Formats: sequence, C-alpha cells, structure tokens
Amino acid sequence: MHGRPRRPAKPEDEAASSAKAAKLRDLQAQVLQNHHSRTYTKEAIGLSFKLLEINPEAYTAWNYRKLAFQHNIKELYDPEAIRSAADDELRVVEVALRQNPKSYGAWYHRKWLLNQKLAPVDSKREFGLLDKLLKVDARNFHGWNYRRFLARFMGVPDEEELKYTMDKISDNFSNYSAWHNRSILLSNLLIQQSKGFESKQKIFSEEFELVTQALFTDPSDQSGWFYHLWLLAQTSTPDNPQLIASWPFNGAKLSSSLVKEKVEKSTLSSIWCHSLKERIVPIVLYFNEPVKGLNQSSVKLKSDLDFGKDIRWRALSVTDSGYSNCWATHLQIANEWSSSQQYSVDVSIPCSDDIVSRSGSTYNCPVHLTFAIELISDEAQDIDLFDKPVSWNRSESFQPHENHESMPFDLLKITSALVEEDSNWHFERLSEEIDLFRELPDDNSKFVKLTLARLLLACAAIKSRGRSLIERKRYCEEAMGYFSDLIRLDPSHKRYYEDERSLVLMDKVWRLCSSLCP
Repeated sequence: MHGRPRRPAKPEDEAASSAKAAKLRDLQAQVLQNHHSRTYTKEAIGLSFKLLEINPEAYTAWNYRKLAFQHNIKELYDPEAIRSAADDELRVVEVALRQNPKSYGAWYHRKWLLNQKLAPVDSKREFGLLDKLLKVDARNFHGWNYRRFLARFMGVPDEEELKYTMDKISDNFSNYSAWHNRSILLSNLLIQQSKGFESKQKIFSEEFELVTQALFTDPSDQSGWFYHLWLLAQTSTPDNPQLIASWPFNGAKLSSSLVKEKVEKSTLSSIWCHSLKERIVPIVLYFNEPVKGLNQSSVKLKSDLDFGKDIRWRALSVTDSGYSNCWATHLQIANEWSSSQQYSVDVSIPCSDDIVSRSGSTYNCPVHLTFAIELISDEAQDIDLFDKPVSWNRSESFQPHENHESMPFDLLKITSALVEEDSNWHFERLSEEIDLFRELPDDNSKFVKLTLARLLLACAAIKSRGRSLIERKRYCEEAMGYFSDLIRLDPSHKRYYEDERSLVLMDKVWRLCSSLCP
C-alpha cells in the first residue's frame, strides 16, 4: 500500500492471523446472540468491548452498545452515576480509535453520545483528543468532520475555527483538510455577513494572496491548487441574484409632469410601455443574472389602487428553462375618479426561496420600491399628454414616441450594460491571477496550465455576459491551447482534457450559429 512492497507471510504470522480470526468469529457470534436476546448485562457488554477493541468496524457491536446504554441508563438516577456511565462509553470509543483512527462507527458513536446531552461535555478533553489525533495525521477527515461537529455543538465561533485552520496551514501548506475546512467556514461567515466578513471582494482577495504563497512555495502540491479552484468558482460565478434595475424606479412619479420635466439618468434603457390613458401600468424588474420563480408570493404589491388579484409576472428575453434577467407585469387600474388624485404603489421583494438563479442560488437581498401614480381627470387636464405610448431612454427625458400605435407589452427590452458593470471586480481579480500564474517558471506543470485554462474560461464567461464576444473568443482560444498542452503532458488524464476542450469548441460553434441565425 502506498508504494510499500508486500513481504511474504511467515508461518508464525499465518498462525497468529488464524487464531485472531477464530477469536473474532467467536466474539461476533456471542455479541450477535446477546443482541438478538436483548441481554444487557455487564458481562455481555464487556464482550462487545473486546470485539470493538479488535475490530472497530463491527457496526452491529456499536448498535448493540447504543441499545444497552439506553436500557441501563434508565435505571440510574444519580447525576454522577449517569456521567460515569457516559465517560465509560467515551473511553470505549477512544480505545477503538487507537486501533483505527478512521473508524466510521467509532466517530458516529461518539457524536451520538454527545447528542444525548446526559452530562456536561468536557471541551478540553474533546479538543485535546482531536489535537493528538491531528498531530499523528493532520489530514484525517474524520477528525476534521468531528471538529466541525464539536465546534457547532459547543458554540465555538467560526472566526476562532478559521484561525485554527490558519495555524494548521502555516504548519504545513499540504494540509488539504485544513484548506477544505477553511472553505466551509468562510462560506458560513460570508453568508451570515459576520463582522469583518461583509465584503466578499476583500475576503477573497486576501484568500487569493494566501493560497498563492502556498502555490509558489510548492507548485507540485495539490492541496493549494484545490483551494485555488474553490476560490475560482466563488469568484467566476455570480453571487446570489440581486435586483439591479426597475421601472418605475424607486421614487418615480407617473404623472403629466414627467413629460415636461427632465428625470434623473436611470439604470434602465429602451423601455416601451402602454399609455396611462389606457389605465395600464407596467412594472419591470431586472436582475443581475437569469432567475425564475417570480409570483404574487415572492413579489408583493401594495397600493390603494385597485389592480385586481390576478397579477402575473412574465419573463422577457427567456434564456432556458424559464430563466430570465428581465421580468414584467402590467397592472390594469380599475379605480374610478373624478378629480386629480395621487396613489402610491409599494413593491417589495423579501428573501425568497421561490426566486432561484440557474446556479441554484436563492434571492436573499430584500428590496423595497415605492413609486407614485397621479390620476388626472379629463376635466382637470386640457392637454391629453398620455394619449400616445411613452418611450424612455436612460439619457433622455420622458417623451411621446413618434409611433402613435401602442407597442405590445412583450417588446419591453433592456440592455445588459449593468451586468458587465457588476462583473468588473470579478474580471479584474481573475485577470490578476492570470498575470500572476504566467510568471511561474515554465516547467510544464500541469497544475499551472490547468488553472490558467480555467481562469481564462472564467474570464470568457464574464465577457459573454457583458456581450464582449471578441475578447471572449481570445480567452477561449488560449484556453484550448492549454488543454492541448495538457493532453500531451498528462496522457493518463487525456480523456478529461479532451472533454474540456470539446465543451469550449461546442460553445464556440453554438455562439457562431446563434449570431448567424435571425
């Protein structure tokens, strides 16, 4: 195993092995018999301990001990006696872990015992056990998994555990488990927006610098490269979906004054809407990435105006499977009026599991918008300003459009300039990483070439969202060159590199066909 030559077995070794196997079979038979007969005497429980001391993977023995412990604990009323019984069970687990530190059954049994909450947990003892274990094998994922469980159980702040991972990484850059635990903790802290972790850009910039030190120290070690791949995934893919534009915008006033007066430069562009004379008010919401799930529950409307109850949101410029950046609805005003009146309309989007992006992220950026609608009676308005459709370009004021016929509501459109703007930091960060890895000595390292290919494809994806297709093509072609190099350098993974290169080629062909088709 792991490159060690297998030495031929000696006769005395075979005899000892046969004797051990016979003893193990005898113990297993006795424990199984006690399990079936529900015998929970001290002697019967002792036999299960002897079995686990030899073979910690005997799951039936662990299940038997759980039942025996639950049965016998009912007869104990003294808190000290209960605590002593729990301590004895913990010691059995420790004996088993000395035999096999990666025993699933032993670690599950220890978690089960703590979850019974029969006695206060000795945190010093538990963390001390883990320290000893991780000194022997710093990458024991069972130990790291138990540490995550214990930290949650004891209420240890994620910030403290993050410092612990830094200590372990400082001891050894090759500690993959410490890097992995760091990614889990950082994800939690960023989602919770804990103090000092509000800015994703700041945190990920620091993490890139940290892992780069490890990679430049030992480019052949895989641990740092895997962590860098995780950082790349966090940086190249969009965050949780966010509303980045709306019409009407927050604070807007829909009235005749909007035709006469200049309005502030808006984030939307090329919006076509029906005339207010027809009592139809469109509402348009634009997200930074394609989403689905907009409905009356996920988008709440409140107003004194009578819009009716059947409000439906429709996707505009649908991409695939019903996802779209742009969603719209139109409200039919049913109110009657005889004089000028002004009403407010509140649009709120709370955190919602209904609104989901293609990447699987849910909407967790609550937004509240308010705009006003002024209803002007025919008697109070001599000039019929809203008899024509209204066009709105972000650099212009509201004005009647030359075409006197109302544009269909389906033709509401929006540019994607804000998507490119929203991706600036991601693109700049990835570009810095590309420049950095190009400085590494050209020693034909497959990790360097693979990472460069992934960085280039991530930049290409960002550029495609901003419609910079010429730059996207350049990044894709360079990435395919790296995949060709990898096929030559690493024949054992040839099929993987060919598949990755084929995906880039197919995407290139698809985009070419899309541009040629009307």
